[in-house]
Amino acid sequence: MTPFGRKKQQLYLVLSGIFVVNALLAEIIGVKIFSVDALMGLPGNLTAGVLIWPVVFVTTDIINEYFGRAGVLRISYLTVGLILYSFVVILATTHLPPATFWLDVNKTDAAGRPFNIDFAYQSIFRQGLGIIAGSITAFLIGQVLDATVFQAIRRLTGGRYVWLRATGSTLISQLVDSFVVLYVAFYLFGNWSFEQVLSVANTNYWYKFAAAIMLTPVIYLAHFLIDRYLGSEGTVELQQEAAADVSV
Repeated sequence: MTPFGRKKQQLYLVLSGIFVVNALLAEIIGVKIFSVDALMGLPGNLTAGVLIWPVVFVTTDIINEYFGRAGVLRISYLTVGLILYSFVVILATTHLPPATFWLDVNKTDAAGRPFNIDFAYQSIFRQGLGIIAGSITAFLIGQVLDATVFQAIRRLTGGRYVWLRATGSTLISQLVDSFVVLYVAFYLFGNWSFEQVLSVANTNYWYKFAAAIMLTPVIYLAHFLIDRYLGSEGTVELQQEAAADVSV
């Protein structure tokens, strides 16, 4: 393998690792809904998973920039498989009989109130099964839409305006993602009203909107670092392949 080939492979591996870890973490912590008002004095509620989704969609745009739509979809499909595997394992653990001493040493909370830690464990992780169904559905739709819109804007602008294709593709794809994930997870599989879905989806989307704008400098920084790592000739070659949607 040539030195450039190794750099190309290592770059895709690092970006894929960042993508997979953050996507999986977002799925696991997404079961918690927190009050934005209590945290920052702003109206609305957010899922905890949405906090690190900006890392996922920034990484998506960087992968798309250098490895094309095929590169994005390849890691997206792998991520879905790994998320499903993780939740099958988690579901299996909720059916394991709890140890008596574990229940006993955790039978009260910090305030001395009765507490069943096994029930809490099952409640949290089994609730995540509805989220995983919604997330995977929204994730696949969002990733395909993001990768497609990114390349469409790239072609329309002749490869100029990195910020436009990165931010534009994110804003469009996350508009769909923000609603679909909550509708499937908490309306179809949960006990939310449709009005609650719309309310939280609206807050989630505007958070993602703001994050996409604020993270634009990060995309340019990543471009700068990657371009230095690959070298000018390697960068041009890889971006031309990506624009032509050539596989990694």
